[in-house]
Amino acid sequence: MTDTTRPADVAADDLVAAARALGPLIEAERDRMEAERQLTGPVVAALQELGAFRMAVPRELGGPELDPVTQVRIVEELSRLDGSVGWCVMIAAAASYVPGFLAPDAARRWFGPRDACLAGQLAPTGRAQLVDGGYRIDGRFRFASGSGHATMMLAGCLVYDGDELVRTPSGRPRLCSALLRPDEVTIVDTWHTTGLAATGSNDYVVEDRFVAAEDSWDPAGAMSRQEPLYRYPPLFLVPHAGVPLGLARAAVDTVLELAGQKEAYPGAARTGRGPTLADEGRTQEALAVAEATLGGARAYTYALVEELWALLEAGEKVPPRTRALYRIMMTHSHQQAKAVISSLYDVASTSSIFRGNPLDRLMRDVLTACQHRMVHPKIYRPAGRMLLGMESGDPLV
Repeated sequence: MTDTTRPADVAADDLVAAARALGPLIEAERDRMEAERQLTGPVVAALQELGAFRMAVPRELGGPELDPVTQVRIVEELSRLDGSVGWCVMIAAAASYVPGFLAPDAARRWFGPRDACLAGQLAPTGRAQLVDGGYRIDGRFRFASGSGHATMMLAGCLVYDGDELVRTPSGRPRLCSALLRPDEVTIVDTWHTTGLAATGSNDYVVEDRFVAAEDSWDPAGAMSRQEPLYRYPPLFLVPHAGVPLGLARAAVDTVLELAGQKEAYPGAARTGRGPTLADEGRTQEALAVAEATLGGARAYTYALVEELWALLEAGEKVPPRTRALYRIMMTHSHQQAKAVISSLYDVASTSSIFRGNPLDRLMRDVLTACQHRMVHPKIYRPAGRMLLGMESGDPLV
């Protein structure tokens, strides 16, 4: 199939190849990761060496500052190897855009180390009380993917002055995203889920912790850096797109291998001449449709990311239509991947239902991934409003 990414980039290709080379390690660690419900030490160390947790960190801070196309490619490859690994890398890569909001000294202190990895909740479910020099943070937060290996935690809050909610000059509530050390939060073991079992996406609690003003930012405000990667704040969402593409690719590859081995009906193989799944028309049709569906979703994804990146590199403003299509693409890639995996799950019939079969894990992972707010079908409506020339009503669309 024709590659839909941009023209060959040796450095990017090397990084994708390095990600692919982690396959044997991830395979060896998979059962332990699922049992412990987080990534294991050897996998974390390998991802740190790859730079996968810091993909958007500026070169000035020692980071790779990878373009968005390369970010998606790496997440896609790692998600093909394992959904939980791909998800944790996606979350950390998205969080690695945070230096674009911070002052240089704070950005270097938090994101300069090679093992830097941020986990936590951006949604303002906590409370930031104004005090001299910063804030006192309180709250319970959810979905800290990567909490087992994070070097910093994020607390999204509304800002209060005494009992009064602080508002900006425009009238919106003032937001505060605060960085804390892992030893300043209490992890609550809540991550018992259908899929993405090894992501460690637990709840966590912060109780009356001081955060200096320089270690926080307003996520609805402007970025402080001017490089192309930081000119469009919603670009931090882009690694999401790689997860469903990788999961769907793994499902197609699994059935391609299984089809020549699995008997088409019980006892067929014992005759020595019975048909396999590969001989069945429904298998042939399902695989053909799956390849076309995945190919279309992948082409659409990379075309939109390429278009957006070209605008940012040129210093142009992202027009409303492109902003809308960018968010539509995110949801579309997840929904198409879910359709591909579901159809192939049916083709493999009873083989799919056992924990040892990759299709069981892939189905659980894609169903869980599709529930994330940023890629949920509910995004279609604000994106559609924007296509119609209306206000989206969503700050990230």
